[in-house]
Amino acid sequence: MLEHDVRSADGTRIRLWRTDGDGPDVLLSPGLGAVPDGWPELPTARVHSWYHRGTPGSDRPADPTRIEVADHVADALAVLDDAGVERCVVMGWSMGVTVAAELALRHPSRVSGLMLVAGSPGDSFAGVLAVPGVPPEVRRLLGVAGATALRAAGPLLDGVLHRLPVPNLPLPLVATLRRFLRHDWRWYFTLALALGRTPPLDLTGVTCPTTVLAARYDVLACTSGVVDPVAALPQARVRVLPNTHFLPLEDPRVVVEELELLLDRVAAVERVLGDDVDGPLTPRSRPRA
Repeated sequence: MLEHDVRSADGTRIRLWRTDGDGPDVLLSPGLGAVPDGWPELPTARVHSWYHRGTPGSDRPADPTRIEVADHVADALAVLDDAGVERCVVMGWSMGVTVAAELALRHPSRVSGLMLVAGSPGDSFAGVLAVPGVPPEVRRLLGVAGATALRAAGPLLDGVLHRLPVPNLPLPLVATLRRFLRHDWRWYFTLALALGRTPPLDLTGVTCPTTVLAARYDVLACTSGVVDPVAALPQARVRVLPNTHFLPLEDPRVVVEELELLLDRVAAVERVLGDDVDGPLTPRSRPRA
């Protein structure tokens, strides 16, 4: 894996990472504060991603309010531009789904396919604690209140979590957990509140091949909030799996298989559309040979 710095549109220094592969380019919009170890190895793709603003590796913006979804989209574009990637499949996990979906809506010519994993496109707090009978409005209030309380408790969390011993787990999980616990937790929940309050995104304009993986036992992103926004999309494939929010860690094989299938679908569609795909996908009247 290779890492180096780029400047985003507002001048913020962003640390990016990419795998040194020779397969199709894929952009990963990570879960908030997630590290590369938290995503399964994708041997058939060249993966590009980044560390969120103010998390270990990347700077905080000079203007602390520049942490909205548009700013994260600008960081994603800086990563793609640095690699010379004009168009590729985009994956999102958890709150990274909001960024991936917004990128597809704002810049459809840059996104050839979309893979959304265990996250809703916008309005993230409405999906927490999906207990039967609790309406989204109440869940949203509980989610925002919880994140606000945890932000206030940030210094206390730092004092505890930075010293917490990592249990005896498989090596990838140990590396992921150790790095995750080192966050500045006040800033982490500041990021979460800004991104989680993004309004629900209307995905009806997304026409590229799309795959959605929802987790049946996810207490941070309810199944309906993950699946319903893509229900009417013309090229959506949906799977609901017996996992929790940490589906990429629990069942990496499924993630890899679904990405490979999505790459195949994208290749088939673009063979039909031709080489000059730009914007929403509209098939030609006659396929190319």
